[in-house]
Amino acid sequence: FNQAHAHRKRGIAILPTKFGINFTAKFLNQGGALVHVYTDGTVLVSHGGTEMGQGLHTKVCQVVAQAFGVELSKVHVRESASDLVANSSASAASLSTDLYGMAALDACHQILARLEPVIADRKANKEPCDLASLAGAAFFRRIDLSAHGFHAVADKRCGYDWTKPQDDRGTPFNYWTQGAAVAEVEIDCLTGDHEVRRADVLVDLGCSINPSLDVGQIEGAFVQGAGWLTTEELIFAETGAQNANHAWFKAPSGTLLTAGPGNYKLPSFNDAPRDFRVELLDRADNEFAVHSSKAVGEPPFFLGAAVLFAINKAVQARREDLGAGDAYLPMRAPATPERVRMHCRDAIADDAVRALGRDPATWQANGSY
Repeated sequence: FNQAHAHRKRGIAILPTKFGINFTAKFLNQGGALVHVYTDGTVLVSHGGTEMGQGLHTKVCQVVAQAFGVELSKVHVRESASDLVANSSASAASLSTDLYGMAALDACHQILARLEPVIADRKANKEPCDLASLAGAAFFRRIDLSAHGFHAVADKRCGYDWTKPQDDRGTPFNYWTQGAAVAEVEIDCLTGDHEVRRADVLVDLGCSINPSLDVGQIEGAFVQGAGWLTTEELIFAETGAQNANHAWFKAPSGTLLTAGPGNYKLPSFNDAPRDFRVELLDRADNEFAVHSSKAVGEPPFFLGAAVLFAINKAVQARREDLGAGDAYLPMRAPATPERVRMHCRDAIADDAVRALGRDPATWQANGSY
């Protein structure tokens, strides 16, 4: 393709990632949950995490439903509140399912332990042992059907103390979420525009609790990461200095131009890969999290950088056509159309760079830092 097209070039890049899961502050690696079982066989759960669209409530409900052997529709979640579960950590570090899934499971196990005599008696009498029947029988025996669960990451798997000798500092992460991505892009050398033709992403999420949610999180993180490195640019007014960048922006020095959606370009549907293929590593066990799952959310974010490096390869292909090939081409992020256009080089772009007193072969388009 690159040999047949002078002004459109394609590039491909592969990139791995390895993301440690834990709060680096040891005391934050804890979480609680409150579970109530009702005599009609329904379950109400509340936990300390915040649902922000990542599917945390759904996953916690799935953990509870599996523990009690009931349909997911029988489990209901109440909003997070400090009068239900106190002293919760922030829902951050991609750790919420690990903490609150395990805390909810702990509460379920407490209730199930109390139900063991009821289960034994009903089995001996060949009576139904569905949750509604068990809960009703337990109620008449005055057995508590509520429990507060708690989970804390093991001491030996969290906490890293920089003040101690290197061999005695501890472990910063409980485990790692890892993956790899391949991206193919096509750039327009005359405008600097690009499109992501295809992306293949493989992520190790252990035994996923909800593959549909996890694939959606991976897709969103990848596009967000690609946008961070291609469209999202901070431009500040600079005045007073010789050869100041963005002096055309008539505002006090330090004023942010890209302060809203009109100028700060978030990735949109058109920036997503035309052909987007996401797969989860098949049933890779993880003994350190709930049901052998692994955290998702932040870990796939950096895989979007495969788009930046693929653009770099496409730009190098263009420069090679002009006899200006580079063994290594530095490219500062974000790879906006303006920057890609200038990196592609031609007589017009080179004359503009020389007018700045710079060498077109080594010149880098500067943003605001």
